[in-house]
Amino acid sequence: MKNKIRLASLAIVLCVGYSYQNNVQAQTQGWGEGAKLEDAEVIVEKNRVIELPQAARNFEKFRIDPPETGDRNVRYRFVDYRLPSQDIDLQMRVLTIKQDELTKLYGNYLKGGIGNYASLYLKGYFHNKRSETSDIGAEVSHIASARGPVDKGNSAVANSDISVHGERYLRDMTVGGKLKYGRDKYHFYGYEPLLEGDQEVEKDSIRQVFNRVSAEGFLHNQTSGAPFQFRGDAQFRYLNDRYDMSESNLALKLRSEYGIDDMSAFRVDADLSFLSHKDSATVSRNFFKLNTAYERQLNAIRLTLGAKVAYTGDTVANARKFNIYPMVRVGLEPIEGNLLIYAGIGGDLERVTLYQLTQENPWLAPNVNVADINKGLEIYGGFQANLANYVQLNARVAYQNYRNLYFFNNSPLDPAKFDLVYDDGVTNVLNFYTEASFNYSDEIRLGVKADYNSYNTDELEKPFHRPSLMSSIYGTYNFYDKILFNSELYYIGSSFGRVHRADGTSELRETDTIVDLNLKADYRFTNNFTIFLMANNLLGQKYERFVNYPSRGINIIGGVTYSF
Repeated sequence: MKNKIRLASLAIVLCVGYSYQNNVQAQTQGWGEGAKLEDAEVIVEKNRVIELPQAARNFEKFRIDPPETGDRNVRYRFVDYRLPSQDIDLQMRVLTIKQDELTKLYGNYLKGGIGNYASLYLKGYFHNKRSETSDIGAEVSHIASARGPVDKGNSAVANSDISVHGERYLRDMTVGGKLKYGRDKYHFYGYEPLLEGDQEVEKDSIRQVFNRVSAEGFLHNQTSGAPFQFRGDAQFRYLNDRYDMSESNLALKLRSEYGIDDMSAFRVDADLSFLSHKDSATVSRNFFKLNTAYERQLNAIRLTLGAKVAYTGDTVANARKFNIYPMVRVGLEPIEGNLLIYAGIGGDLERVTLYQLTQENPWLAPNVNVADINKGLEIYGGFQANLANYVQLNARVAYQNYRNLYFFNNSPLDPAKFDLVYDDGVTNVLNFYTEASFNYSDEIRLGVKADYNSYNTDELEKPFHRPSLMSSIYGTYNFYDKILFNSELYYIGSSFGRVHRADGTSELRETDTIVDLNLKADYRFTNNFTIFLMANNLLGQKYERFVNYPSRGINIIGGVTYSF
């Protein structure tokens, strides 16, 4: 069987080889007559042995050469792909975080109330809301009592004023101003008590009315962060009364500071005042003051060196017109931001006007002599402390020498009116001042302060109507922003005044020691409506702050506040 297979395989090989040979010839000769197959005889011999040579074997691994590396320039093409516009209503909601709404501001309010002594209380405040470019507002006030502690309407009082103010915030500057008009009505009710058969005092004959006009403009860059900080003020004040007295005052002020570096600065302040006072005579009182100082921080020590140069046009009591005051102040801050200890020496010239004097004592007599206060020497020291950010302490002691320090004394011509009197020499004053306050989260606020002055006069027998001690204790309590309580208990020591009688005699009288308690409560119904109750002089003392002028007893006023 094996032999048959071998013979068949050999026959196939020979046939293939023969066919390949004829095919080559045919391709050479073409497809003509010479391409015909001739008859042939094939002889197959089975005894023939085919021997093949031994194959050579190569054991080396097949190697492929790595491709050659070359530079490839890759080109990028950016194509803007835009989706075709289509009007499809997508039913989809984007989830967003709800922003906090701004708290509504109530920049305006109206307040009104009534009380005993036929009292009327009206106040209004109007202001713009949330503006980064301007601040505009207006105020109105009317507080009056048709009756008082003496002879009803003869001791009535009324205080009214209206004002507008505004500020404009520029890039590096702030410019603004204020205009105010006020009208104050009083009565000279400090006359001697009427006896039987005496004629009643006519109300109109003792009436006093002050008209006050104030206009102010300012310009400053105190919020710009520049090394040179300044503020300039121009102010005009005018006052007249029912007895043909008038005063006009134009005052110019400059406050400036140049920061040399983080540790030192140079400060220059200037004041200029042109005042004209008309009464039975016309008096001009000019005023000038220049204050220069150099400040230097030396670790925990802050040193201030400077001087003041001042001029006054007064002639009262041989006033010294030209004055120079050296100034030295040393501050030590052992605990930064919490404890400051300081001491210094200096002096000052203080401007005094009828505008401010009639606010302190509205029962001044005509033709009073007004003079600026000359504080020739002051030696002082004190400290300021902050404990746990809740308690603030402040204490100061000073020894002062004054010339032309004014005192109020009853006029020899009319005991119901007051003159300004001065000590011919130097008045020495030893002053102690202390204050402590406690503030907790705008809910509770408590405080106490005391101001003690020991006067040593040269020619005057007493420091008329200047009490030695004035102190007060005050507190506020905010109960869940619903109820707000305010209280104040204050003490004013007695003082003296000399009263002249019609027969030519006089008497030195001592005023009352004053202890007074005031309370106020506000209850907020809504953010718009609040009711309030004010009670003054709850202890009911008709004390005298000035001789012959008793105060009202308990005075209670209640009313409503509307905010919008």
